[in-house]
Amino acid sequence: MNISALASMIAPVDLRSCLISQNGRLVFEHYRHPRIPDEKAKVNSCTKSFLSALICIAMDQGILPGAETPIIEFFPQLRSASDPRKREITLEHLLTMSAGFEWSEFGGIKSFPRMTRTGNWVEFVLEQPISETPGTRMEYSSGCSQLLSAILVQAAGKSTARYAEENLFGPLGIEDYRWESDPQGIHTGGYGLWLRPGDLLRFGQLYLQQGRWEQRQLIPRELVNRSVQPSIPAGPPNRGFYGWHWWTDTFGAGLGGHSAAASPLSFDYFYARGYAGQFIYIVPILETVVVLTDDKRKKERHPANVFRDFIAPLLLEDLN
Repeated sequence: MNISALASMIAPVDLRSCLISQNGRLVFEHYRHPRIPDEKAKVNSCTKSFLSALICIAMDQGILPGAETPIIEFFPQLRSASDPRKREITLEHLLTMSAGFEWSEFGGIKSFPRMTRTGNWVEFVLEQPISETPGTRMEYSSGCSQLLSAILVQAAGKSTARYAEENLFGPLGIEDYRWESDPQGIHTGGYGLWLRPGDLLRFGQLYLQQGRWEQRQLIPRELVNRSVQPSIPAGPPNRGFYGWHWWTDTFGAGLGGHSAAASPLSFDYFYARGYAGQFIYIVPILETVVVLTDDKRKKERHPANVFRDFIAPLLLEDLN
């Protein structure tokens, strides 16, 4: 990978941080200020992918049932819902954001800000009308993530953050973090996690290694693979597909529906994405993890898609 070319290309973007690891070795490291490696910052919706990992761990431990389980098992009030389709919503529908709730995160009915202004976020989500049969279409929803966090609390008998400390953060060496919570004290499933750039890199490396960290299998390989598979087309204006709280896509000549396995000039990747420029990209075929963080307001952010415009073309050269 042409590291010197990359440094000059991303300079105008003024990222907060950019870390690239290949074959388990840090090959590129950029910070806007020397203090940033030790500073926690909001990772926004990258929180969703951490929650996905915790859900997979809980399934493996047997404290959560399989993904096909209806959420009525955790929210019995849905038994009396006027719309019977609410009783069809499963854990997988929440993970793929295809629960069918009438929801628009920020535009339209502004579901997310309305949720955060209520006294009970979980009840707010469960009370939303169903607009489509569950499993039909992805509609981006931090409400689905909050339900998953509440379900994990029920299953584990402890807070989402405490469960993370014991089963994910601790083994990865993540000790300095912050995690916001809703009025009931349930940690926010869709956002609210504060971490350091190096923590994001370790999490990405865990997924590159299919859930294995040092000598421990923290997340079962089969659940890692299932969670990052393209499960449902991403709702517009997003591109690619959505898995279990992970985004998936292809770069290069395989864009016509062919995967990297079908074309030597393309590669598949999956990624966590958070508002305002927080990303963790994993490119399995190239043993690569990329972490990008930013902290500028929308009007001040560079319009480039740093990964697809600058980094991915350089990675593609490694396949030639």
